Amino acid sequence: MHERCAQKLIEARSKAAHLSAFIGLDGFVDEIIHVVDQRQNAGTFTRIPTIAALGDRLREAAGKSTNIELVTQRTKLGGNGPIMAEALANFGVRVTYLGNLGFPALHPVFKPLAEKAEVYSIAEPCHTDALEFQDGKVLFGKSTQLNEITWANIQNRFGREKFAAKFNSSSLVGFVNWTMVAHMSAIWESLLHELCPALTGPRRFIFFDLADPQKRTDDDIVRALKLISQFQNYFDVILGMNEKEAGEIAEALGLPVPESNADSLVNLAREVHQRVPVHTIAIHPVTYALAFCAGQADVVPGPYVSRPMITTGAGDHFNAGLCLAKLLGFDNAECVLLGVATSGFYVANGRGPHLLDLVTMLRQWPSK
Repeated sequence: MHERCAQKLIEARSKAAHLSAFIGLDGFVDEIIHVVDQRQNAGTFTRIPTIAALGDRLREAAGKSTNIELVTQRTKLGGNGPIMAEALANFGVRVTYLGNLGFPALHPVFKPLAEKAEVYSIAEPCHTDALEFQDGKVLFGKSTQLNEITWANIQNRFGREKFAAKFNSSSLVGFVNWTMVAHMSAIWESLLHELCPALTGPRRFIFFDLADPQKRTDDDIVRALKLISQFQNYFDVILGMNEKEAGEIAEALGLPVPESNADSLVNLAREVHQRVPVHTIAIHPVTYALAFCAGQADVVPGPYVSRPMITTGAGDHFNAGLCLAKLLGFDNAECVLLGVATSGFYVANGRGPHLLDLVTMLRQWPSK
C-alpha cells in the first residue's frame, strides 16, 4: 500500500494545486518547552522525561513548595487551525485562514503562514506553554481572546459576503478547536440556518475537530456532535479525534470508554458513527490511526520515530494529511496512511512535509 500511495501522490501533484481550503477559527503563539530535571551548568540540563515523572515531582511538593524550571526550545505559530492550515499549504493547496492571529496587525509569528496562505485575523492571538515529554505533552493555554471569535465579529471584521464566498466554494472547509472557541456552536448554528440552505454545486468536504473537550459538559459535547451531524446534509463530514478525545466523546454519548487498543477504538468509531452519522470518523492514537467510512474500518500503523523533534501539532498534521487524501480521492486506508505519514514526518523533522517528502517517506518507511 505504501508504494501504491506514493505513486498516486506523484500523479496527483498537479491536482493539489487546484484544491482550496478554508480553515479556522483559532490562533495561538506556542512556546515549545522542556522541563528541567537536573541542571549541569548554564547551558546543559537533563529534562524531566515523562508526564508521570513531572506528576511525581509535583506530588512531592504538596504541602511544601517547589521550583520548576521551564526552558523554551522554540516559539512558533500555534492553534489547531493555523497548524492544519500551514500543513495543507505545504502540500500546495490554496489555503484561506480566518482566526485570531493579531488585530488590527498580524502577530509576527504568523507571517510565515501569511506567505503561504491568504490570512485574515479578527482578534489578538492566544498563548500556549506546551510542555513536551517522551510520553506526550501538557498544554497550558491562555485563551480569553477566543471569546472574540463570534459570528457577529466574523461578519463585522471579515465580512459576511467574503465568508460566504469561501464557505460556498472551497474544496475543504475546516472548523477546529471547538473546545476553546466558546461561541463555535453558535457559529455553526448560524451557518446551518443562514448559509447552508443556499449551497449549490457538488458536495465538498468539511472537517471538524472538537480538540480535547474534557472541560466542556456532556450536554455541550452532545449539542456540538448533533450540529456536526447536520452538516452532513450539505457536505461530506469528517470528524477527527485523538485517543483521549475519543474516550471523552464516548462518555458524553453514554458509551463505554474504550480500552487502549485498535479493536476497542474501531468498535467505538462504529458506535459513534451510529449516533453521529457522518461520512468519516477518524481516531489517531500515538502509534497508529484508524478511520471508519462507508461501513468499513481501516487501521494503519504510523512510522517509527525514535527521537521526536516536536509533538505539539502532530494531530493537526495527521488531519491535514487525511483531508488531502480524501480530496484526492484516495481510498479509506490510503487516507489514514497519508495522515500518519504526514504526522510522522512532522514529529521526526520538526516541520510539515511537502508532497515529495511524503513520497520519500512512504518509500523509505521508518520502522524499528
